[in-house]
This record gives sequence, structure tokens and C-alpha cells, in this order.
Amino acid sequence: MERIEAEFEFLSSLVRGIAAQFGENCEVVLHDLTRPYDSTIVAIENGHVTGRKVGDPGTNLGLELLRGQSDSGNKINYVTQTKDGRILRSTSLYMRNSEGTVIGSLCINYDITDLMMAEKTLQSLTASGLQPEVRESFVSNVSDLLDQLIQEAQEQVGRPVAAMTKEDKMRLIQLLDQKGAFLIKKAGEKICGYLNISKYTLYSYLEESKTSE
Repeated sequence: MERIEAEFEFLSSLVRGIAAQFGENCEVVLHDLTRPYDSTIVAIENGHVTGRKVGDPGTNLGLELLRGQSDSGNKINYVTQTKDGRILRSTSLYMRNSEGTVIGSLCINYDITDLMMAEKTLQSLTASGLQPEVRESFVSNVSDLLDQLIQEAQEQVGRPVAAMTKEDKMRLIQLLDQKGAFLIKKAGEKICGYLNISKYTLYSYLEESKTSE
């Protein structure tokens, strides 16, 4: 497969088929990762599960893959949460072209919240074989995704911006780069404003952090 749009008819039918098979608690999403990251969703069924729609962005996991922080990208049968606390059992499968470049993904997010609150006999079915929890951000606005990535990076640095040294800021920028934040349009401007630095300083820190890796 060279382009998602070339196989869109089949892939969109697959999205509908999987969603119909498992019902309204099963969100199925098709991402075209050759599009700008703020609008990668090209087909979605049961979007109420995460509150997303066609034209919305991908998650942090897709950014990390595009940035090269993940080898295969595929994540199967993992647990994550929506921003309102619903528990999802998820699988993310990535598609590549003949050159090995990632061009899209098919993601399944099944809301198991009610099942996990059921009796222990049902819990043994819903929890069987789950992998460790993965932190994944479901957003309807790519700006919210960037905010989340910045917040996570600051938590890792462990200091408020006002108390950050040059080394702290470089570390935060390095973390954001590793998570693919700079693939988001106008991310540099927002990060500059957050750290109260100039664009020149931002890219200077970025280059310096790369040489120290």
C-alpha cells in the first residue's frame, strides 16, 4: 500500500465492519499520517468513546512513531484512559508503504469501564492478558495535545518554569523533541512562550541537546 487514500474505500469499510461487530462501545479510527498531524483522522466510527471526529488529530503515540522513538509502532491489547476517566482496551496498528515509511494507522479503542465494574467473573474476561498501562492522550484539538506533552515534559524535569536553569530548559526541549512535539504546526512558538525564550534560543538549545545525546 502506497497511500491511504488509494485504499480508502476498503479501509473505511473495515472501520465500519469492526465497529458494527463489537457495538457502540468500540471506537475504530483510521489515520492518514501523511496529512498534517492536526487532522489525521479520515474515518471514525463510535467517536463518542473518545469525543473525536473526522478531521481531528492523532495521539501522542503516533507522534512518537513519526519521530522515530518506536521501532515497529504497533501496540496490541493495551490499557489507556480518556480524559474523563473511561478505561479503554486498545490496539494501534501502523501501515507502511513499500519504502517502509509509516503512512497510516488503524486504531481500536474498546470502552471496558462498565465491564470492569461488573462482577469478578466478568473481570477475569476483560483483564485477561492486558499489557501494562500506556499513557495516551485523546484530543479533538492538536493544541491540547501539545499542552499535554509540555505538561508531561515539565513533570519529568521536576521544576516550574520560573525555577528552571538553562540545563532544565534544554532537557524539557529534548523531551518534547523525542515525543515528536515539533512535528505539530507552530509548536515552536508555543514552547518559546511557555519557556519565555526566543526562537533563536529554542533552536540553539535544541541543537545543543542533540549533540549531547
